[in-house]
Amino acid sequence: MCDRFLLVVVLATQACSQISTSQISTAARDVRPLVDHHQHLFSPVIAAVLKSEGRDFPAFTSRELVALLDAAGIGRATVLSVAYMYGSPSRTVTDELAKVRAENDWTEAQVSRYPDRLVGFCGVNPLKEYAVDEIARCATIKNIRTGLKLHFGNSDVQLENPEHLEKVRRVFRVANEHHMAIAIHMRANITKKRPYGEEQARIFLEQLLPLAKDIPVQVAHLAGTGPGYNDPPADAAMAFLVKAVARGDKRTRNLWFDVSGIATADMPADQAERMALRIRQVGVKHVLYGSDAAVPGNAPHEAWNNFKRLPLTSAEFAQIATNVAPYLSATSRNSSR
Repeated sequence: MCDRFLLVVVLATQACSQISTSQISTAARDVRPLVDHHQHLFSPVIAAVLKSEGRDFPAFTSRELVALLDAAGIGRATVLSVAYMYGSPSRTVTDELAKVRAENDWTEAQVSRYPDRLVGFCGVNPLKEYAVDEIARCATIKNIRTGLKLHFGNSDVQLENPEHLEKVRRVFRVANEHHMAIAIHMRANITKKRPYGEEQARIFLEQLLPLAKDIPVQVAHLAGTGPGYNDPPADAAMAFLVKAVARGDKRTRNLWFDVSGIATADMPADQAERMALRIRQVGVKHVLYGSDAAVPGNAPHEAWNNFKRLPLTSAEFAQIATNVAPYLSATSRNSSR
């Protein structure tokens, strides 16, 4: 998510053709997503860390999120803990593990206030030595054991690095053992210009997905980062995964893609068309709606309105709006574990 905001200024200055409001069909306007599959909360502690770095991320609670979901007509949301941020190699954090645990626990406590509306995912940097233990701990906590959030960009994961790959493979194994779904920001770090594209997508398909054979895996932002869809390496990764799904590769049977953060109010027509193409190629039944963090200009109702600017049909919007990730249908079962 952090890399995503680094592109805002660039995209805001692009002089390109825009998608007009008139292109949104009346039927599409009436559709509301059943679930926002990609949301974040920010504790006062992580908000202060981000503010000290010049990022204005105020603390954001479950009460505020539910109010925004109500305003958007969205019933439920997946809350992805941002605890992985403490493990970013770009910052030095004292008592790092304690802060990671505290952020995961804070997120769990927030989610527990609205158990019928929110489901929580644990967050961790998969390269850290404490990652496996923290995942195992989260697996015992009622309102955060449904899933695991990984952010390869923030954690500076490089899948082509054998040492990194083995650590991520270990995390995938543990998540599968604990029946925790995985939501993954695959896009490698943009600031450091890490390699990303078909090679990394191939490693993901061949080396990681087979280890998650019993759980859903949700790839965020159509394998990119957003805002917008002007990232050729991400599109190359997505195109590779699209082909794997299209040919019926068994390793993709539990693979889903969320569209959080990719559609913007001022997206150029060519980006909107490319997003729509990839969504159709992978199949609308594999696509989950998500908004990403409810920062100014990206509240759930705004994000949904932006998404509806894509050149999709009313039937396609309706399908995506009603798609529900398998981990949500399993929530009631998980709560009794």
